[in-house]
Amino acid sequence: MDRLHALSLFAAVAEAESFAGGARAMGVSAPTATRAVHALETALGTALLTRTTRQVRLTETGRAYLEQVRDVLAQLQAADDQAAGTAQRPVGQLRITCPQEFGRIYVAPLLTEFLDRFPAVSADVLMVDRVVNLVEEGFDLAVRIGPLPSSGLVAVRVGEVRRIVCGAPAYFRQHGRPASPAELSRHRLVSIGTGGSAREWRFGSGPAVAIRPQLNVSSIAAAIEIARQGWGLSRVLSYQVGPDLESGALETVLDAEAPEALPIHLVRADGRGSAAKVRAFMEFAAERLRQNSALRRARA
Repeated sequence: MDRLHALSLFAAVAEAESFAGGARAMGVSAPTATRAVHALETALGTALLTRTTRQVRLTETGRAYLEQVRDVLAQLQAADDQAAGTAQRPVGQLRITCPQEFGRIYVAPLLTEFLDRFPAVSADVLMVDRVVNLVEEGFDLAVRIGPLPSSGLVAVRVGEVRRIVCGAPAYFRQHGRPASPAELSRHRLVSIGTGGSAREWRFGSGPAVAIRPQLNVSSIAAAIEIARQGWGLSRVLSYQVGPDLESGALETVLDAEAPEALPIHLVRADGRGSAAKVRAFMEFAAERLRQNSALRRARA
């Protein structure tokens, strides 16, 4: 039991990159966490973490060890759940990762409804625009947008989206609508990205179209708000402006030139499906997302 507690403390400290943060997550004092990890390193005869005055980092050995520790802890939790009968009852913490805007618009509202339905479940949601390794970073499931590479993940398709060019009705009344990608050069464009990463837009299967944006921002939300105010046109994923398209605050152009739709999947690591909380949320979220008109059919 002491060894399992030490492994849990090590995983918590590694995830928080802090002894104090890991200790708080486990409900113990920082000195207790420090002693446990030190004892684990002594028993193994190798350093798992490097310490600085501000942060702790995994060593190369520690990174490989952490992946195996997480797998051991997950298997132990599954065994405990099975023995206690909770494999049939959603309980415990659910860890989810998803893109920022998708999480804000779609995941957060359905998650609160899910938690109301299953009060024995809590949730930790990481909304970030990068692909998170579910096993290495200890997540139960993720929302993935785009083609899925071959992997050991279990995937459920829940919808699709496409890249669209959009603007406010007021903008179109004043500046007209581009009839082809080539006409974009005569419009105010708001691009999204950093440096030179936002200087071309791709339409259909043809070559990318060079654009000359008058304004470039690093924030998707900022670009959408600028378009919403009628200043210019921006290009985003359709789900990011789903509510605006439904309300009429934004309208799309060049729909016939849009590239192929991108699939949306809920994915989980193979082997984590035995937990009732994971099964229940995937079923609940899949049903709700498939009902959403903004995600059901990407093309008009």
